[in-house]
Amino acid sequence: MTSTVPRAGAGEKRKPAASGGAPGRRERTRGTGLRTRFRRDRTLILMTLPVVLLLLVFNYVPILGNVVAFQDYDPYLSDNGFIAVFQSPWVGLEQFQRVFQDAGFWHAVQNTFVLFLLQLVLFFPIPIALALLINSVIRPRVRAVAQAVMYLPHFFSWVLVVTVFQQIFGGAGVLAQTLREHGHPGFDIMTDPAVFKYLVTAEMVWKDAGWGIIVFLAALAAVPHDLYEAAAMDGAGRWRRMWHITLPALRPVIALLLVLRVGDALSVGFEQFLLQRQAVGPDASEVLDTYVWWNGIRNQDFSYAAAAGLIKGVVGLSLVLVANKAAHLMGEQGVYKK
Repeated sequence: MTSTVPRAGAGEKRKPAASGGAPGRRERTRGTGLRTRFRRDRTLILMTLPVVLLLLVFNYVPILGNVVAFQDYDPYLSDNGFIAVFQSPWVGLEQFQRVFQDAGFWHAVQNTFVLFLLQLVLFFPIPIALALLINSVIRPRVRAVAQAVMYLPHFFSWVLVVTVFQQIFGGAGVLAQTLREHGHPGFDIMTDPAVFKYLVTAEMVWKDAGWGIIVFLAALAAVPHDLYEAAAMDGAGRWRRMWHITLPALRPVIALLLVLRVGDALSVGFEQFLLQRQAVGPDASEVLDTYVWWNGIRNQDFSYAAAAGLIKGVVGLSLVLVANKAAHLMGEQGVYKK
């Protein structure tokens, strides 16, 4: 039976086969997927909105104020300090030249890096050691009590921390009075510039070591116990299990915290140093944070302080990128992937 379906002539163009509307379908699928994910995660998104707003208002919007680093900003040009930004004259890089020519700035940089290296050597390993020690405790109640006692100072303000150290190591503190009762002339560590860097490091260890302990204990809790049991059956002792199982499990967390710590190298503290500045003098206690505050708030040189703070931020960002690249070379993820 002959087919009666007409064939296309030689001059007629054949219509392409229908593609099923693939681009349109992809767009509809993408839109549907976004709506589906939003409906699924809308509770979590609503919970994070206050945090996002706080970050925008207190962390990102103030970045716009760095424009005064390129001006000779005078807040008294207008009744509104925000309007004064638009009325202040532009001076280009003049404020940055002043910063680099100031010997006080370089002295603050030197103190900052010395304190950072000291804290990196003395402070950073202590939470790891304490976490390993607490993790080795068998009784859960003893472990919980020790963790709570070490974590409690994290909630203390720096005013309270400095007061506690003053009552112990000050000239009228417990140790000095006890030594005087036994014929020793006593001492006053709180006003000795030579030991100030060790003093602030000890204060930081006492206050913030508990926070690091919690981070490392959380990493240790993710290590399977089967690895320890298999290593024990193979004859590995406690030290060999710690070296070959525990520390490799902590390595990604150590690398991440080390990158963040290096990126925060120029922020060794503000309130802690400002509270003790008068006792030991600015030569021993001046760091970049107090230097920026002293010039910007006390001396009312806002543009100069903004330039110094902007330099600090750029150097800090560079340190994060370099440290993260080093973490990638060591095989760790760091703050972000490659």
